[in-house]
Amino acid sequence: MTGSVTETILREHLIEGELTPGSEIAIRIDHTLTQDATGTLAYLQFEALGLERVRNELAVSYIDHNMLQTGFENADDHRFLQSTAARFGAHFSRPGNGICHQVHLERFAAPGKTLLGSDSHTPTAGGMGMLAIGAGGLDIAMAMAGEPFILEMPTVVAVRLHGALMPMVSAKDIILELLRRLSVRGGRGRIFEYIGPGVDGLSVPERATITNMGAELGATTSIFPSDEQTRRYLRAQGRELTWRRLLADAAGSYAEELAIDLTTLGPLVALPHSPDHVVPITGVVGTPIQQVAIGSCTNSSYRDLLIAAKILEGHSIDPSVSLVVSPGSRQAFLMAEREGVIETFVRAGARILESACGPCIGMGQAPASGSASLRSFNRNFSGRSGTADAGVYLASPEVCAASALSGRISDPRDLERIPEVRAIPAAYQIDDSQILAPAPTSDVAIVRGPNIAPLPTFGPLPATVAGPLLKKLGDDISTDDILPAGAEILPFRSNIPVLARFTFKRLDPSFATRAAAQSGSFIVAGRNYGQGSSREHAAMVLRYLGVQVVIAESFARIHAANLVNFGIVPLTFDDPRDLQLLQEGDTLAIEDIAGALAVESVPIRLEVSRLERPVLLRHQLTERQIAILQAGGLLNRARRADRSKAAALA
Repeated sequence: MTGSVTETILREHLIEGELTPGSEIAIRIDHTLTQDATGTLAYLQFEALGLERVRNELAVSYIDHNMLQTGFENADDHRFLQSTAARFGAHFSRPGNGICHQVHLERFAAPGKTLLGSDSHTPTAGGMGMLAIGAGGLDIAMAMAGEPFILEMPTVVAVRLHGALMPMVSAKDIILELLRRLSVRGGRGRIFEYIGPGVDGLSVPERATITNMGAELGATTSIFPSDEQTRRYLRAQGRELTWRRLLADAAGSYAEELAIDLTTLGPLVALPHSPDHVVPITGVVGTPIQQVAIGSCTNSSYRDLLIAAKILEGHSIDPSVSLVVSPGSRQAFLMAEREGVIETFVRAGARILESACGPCIGMGQAPASGSASLRSFNRNFSGRSGTADAGVYLASPEVCAASALSGRISDPRDLERIPEVRAIPAAYQIDDSQILAPAPTSDVAIVRGPNIAPLPTFGPLPATVAGPLLKKLGDDISTDDILPAGAEILPFRSNIPVLARFTFKRLDPSFATRAAAQSGSFIVAGRNYGQGSSREHAAMVLRYLGVQVVIAESFARIHAANLVNFGIVPLTFDDPRDLQLLQEGDTLAIEDIAGALAVESVPIRLEVSRLERPVLLRHQLTERQIAILQAGGLLNRARRADRSKAAALA
């Protein structure tokens, strides 16, 4: 092997293009995963392609997001997904079996393979030397159809780790340190590959914490080598035969290299309301908290549960604190129960939640009004917890457990007793009975409840786009801002007409009504528009409401792709200062937009009713993306291509 681990895997899976940063490449996808908040649409879209069975090596449909069954909607989605998995040839991980990323790491992930998932935290599997990328559901449907995944070749950045973590400092602190340095925009167009002697001391679950939260950097993905640590983990999971050694050459070529001395790292905390608002714990020690939550796909492994329980052992949580714990998988739950970890949590005063995403996506456990919640999660965007005025802090399980005892943010290094735990056990408890294999044939009826609405249809790109500027936004607008998660909204993920009513609900409750009253409209924003979740719904509802163009200083990768997939044109300002010229209510127009997109070297003229001169715009679209936009979206183009193939064969 020559070069980086990233390049090795890409080279083995490359179908089209060259591995030159910035150029478009197409890669073969081995594994796909969906979860129930995104999977229903993904399988509706796959069904619309008219194929009998999935064509990639392995497809898994997980249930882990929409778990609260306060009405029929979530249960209907679960039945729909179980029947589509059986019908189309995917494995089905039942409700309660665990969070998709944790379970996939345990039972399916393999070094050197590629994984595409309809969840932004799919890079979790990079902790095992897998090239794992998050994308929108329609891209997953196309990958399940055997089509390659097309992306812009990222720059590969090495993160060289030296030394070893000190007691009560964890993998969470490594990724928080990167977020502190680089911000939520620092990973755009990059893959972070971890190298160096400090890697050797990190177990696969610890590595997975780091690659999971690499999504908060905006990175395409993050990856570790596959080494003896990887082999040890796979052996403990009874899957050693899937192991292969994948190491970067000592002289591997990287565009850039960052270095972290693990011996100097201390516990870090992300302050409200962004994962990159990171400070040393010494700066916030003593901050009162009212809630502590341990879990999520970031920190819910058996190792995370064990270290937290060891800290709590023999103690009770502070009376002012509500502590909840979410084991990341059924496997982690059963092992924790067998070894007394669950009992330790309960005796300390914790409540045990099911193995699911839960509070991380606002699905239950909303904090009290005006309170502070300390969580071992990956995101703390304003309002994401379900309480608009709550402040959410992010930290390691060690910090969370120590703080639950005191009722204040506490440094776990100050504990009287510093516990130690093994990184991984010699053998995990294996029971795959809750992962259902697909039916042997496609002779399976798909079960559709009344909340499973048909996919909306969209027309091609019009000759001229014109309409009002409905919303002007700032920097770092997340998909949670565009379309919130939470128990009120998530049940409608399979019903776009209903879901669209919640668009920008937290920022502008009148937006959906105003947009629906127009025949077309525009949105403008600052930098990093669409950061966060992979939810394609945040693009789909805009298109359903008639938004034709989004203009921003820059876009987050997944959301920009989702906009194109659903026929919304993403454009950037030729001069970022022109953002200040535009006001909500302005009438905007772009004439002959298809022709304008076809000439990349010439700025696109945006006519503004109130201004004497046009605002000049640019695009970073490929010929393929322009063709998708002209067709009115990727699904339209795929159907058209299938009809052309059929006609050629007739």
